[in-house]
Amino acid sequence: MLVNYWYAHPVGHAIEALRYCLGYKAADPELSVNLLLNDGMPLELVGCCAFVDELYAVPYRRFDEPDGDPRAALMGVPRDWDWVVENHREREATHDAIRGFRAFFDASHEHFRPRFAHTWSGGEPPAYLRHRQLRLELPAASRARAQETLQGRRAISVVLAGHSGLRFDYPSVASWRLILGALAERFPEAVFCLIGKHDPGDALSISRIGANEVALIAEGMPALDCFDQPLLDQLALVEASALFLSPHTGFGFAAFAVGTPWLELAGGQWHQSFFNGVPFYSVLPDTERYPCFGWGAPLPTVEDEDGDEPRTASMSAARIREDLSELLHGADLLVEGRLGYEEALSDYFPRLLAAYSGDRSRVFAFDGLDWKYL
Repeated sequence: MLVNYWYAHPVGHAIEALRYCLGYKAADPELSVNLLLNDGMPLELVGCCAFVDELYAVPYRRFDEPDGDPRAALMGVPRDWDWVVENHREREATHDAIRGFRAFFDASHEHFRPRFAHTWSGGEPPAYLRHRQLRLELPAASRARAQETLQGRRAISVVLAGHSGLRFDYPSVASWRLILGALAERFPEAVFCLIGKHDPGDALSISRIGANEVALIAEGMPALDCFDQPLLDQLALVEASALFLSPHTGFGFAAFAVGTPWLELAGGQWHQSFFNGVPFYSVLPDTERYPCFGWGAPLPTVEDEDGDEPRTASMSAARIREDLSELLHGADLLVEGRLGYEEALSDYFPRLLAAYSGDRSRVFAFDGLDWKYL
């Protein structure tokens, strides 16, 4: 089978693709599972997954507008398969106006000739097992470098700003110093690994924060600037950490895939919807006072109290200060191993529903996991 998961380049979408591949392989271990990705995605993640037999990295990258001729980009991919499973977003009306996306999947419909069936990710046939736990097997050399860096110290890995949106969609320098200062008091033996990318390199994702800001956040903190290290080395640091902390970011999906608990400073555009058998805690804002979860729609901004630029309300200094005690509580639960996976899910989904003022139609999760808890 071919899982055609061409999509935008951020890390989280590559992890989604690998979880779908795992679900099909788990249902039929004899099935040859192959994967197609945008070649601007972090392709090195696929090498950490033995259940993927072949990767086809397609030289077609642009999402909003066509990136050359998608038919030519597909020429290196075999046409004939027993099964072709496409990204489920291909059938969503919300993506019809995205010209680069639409052009690619129109071309793929012409290119591929499935013998048995054409379906969408998570659909059947072939058989698919939901809720499998994905685990990336990182290279030994990356793990060795992480151990050498940490020297036996407890670590908390931190992504200060993800790729999506703009700088004002993430906390200010002052807010991050407040958060890390409080965590340093709570865990005085810990070192913070600041993870991100200023230089996109071969993949396209960058962090929406400048190097000067990272230096200001780290000043006087027990912090290591781990920006622009190879992705698998960064993930080895996350794997060796007691906790992963960030606003919502697809990199958190990768943290789950190396078994590290995620403390999410929730807000901004997207709610947490990907789960992988690993404990987590999402600190949800008061959505009446700090509107969020626009799913691409504009969100209100406020003049931030710390004198920085206007900021998305749910990432403002006032919101973060108000929720700091809950953030520390979540860190305690996860670092001390007092919050299990099932308990985390049972706690999260009712709180998320309340954040949406009871609107069940807005709550969803990967593999439909939300239906078990609401």
